[in-house]
Amino acid sequence: MKSIKVVCGIIWKDDKVLIAKRKPEKSLGGYWEFPGGKVEPNEDLIDCLRRELLEELGLEISNIHYFGQNIYEYETFFIELIAFGCVYEKATFELKDHDAIAFVEPRSIEAYDLAPADKYFLKILSDKQTAS
Repeated sequence: MKSIKVVCGIIWKDDKVLIAKRKPEKSLGGYWEFPGGKVEPNEDLIDCLRRELLEELGLEISNIHYFGQNIYEYETFFIELIAFGCVYEKATFELKDHDAIAFVEPRSIEAYDLAPADKYFLKILSDKQTAS
């Protein structure tokens, strides 16, 4: 089975986190996710995250730090999803792979149909919320 390495951002703005809904025609279409994208061969993970967010959302971030990692088996492929916490700086939000975005309080994200691999990070988010 194919394995894909992907980075995503847990992007904070005013105590809310950015999620984006994948266009129906895309892989995992209709699911909400923490935005990011596929890592190219030999690409630095943080450089990849910056590139993907700029390409997909016209989004710039700062204060990037490792958040967590999840390996998830979908029906036809494995995904190695590496998340980085970061801070929203500015964006044009010209949507390429998504048809909607939302800044959501972490405790409210469960109300959205989050992609299965991304759900792993909800517990970490809730643990961080209770620890603050």
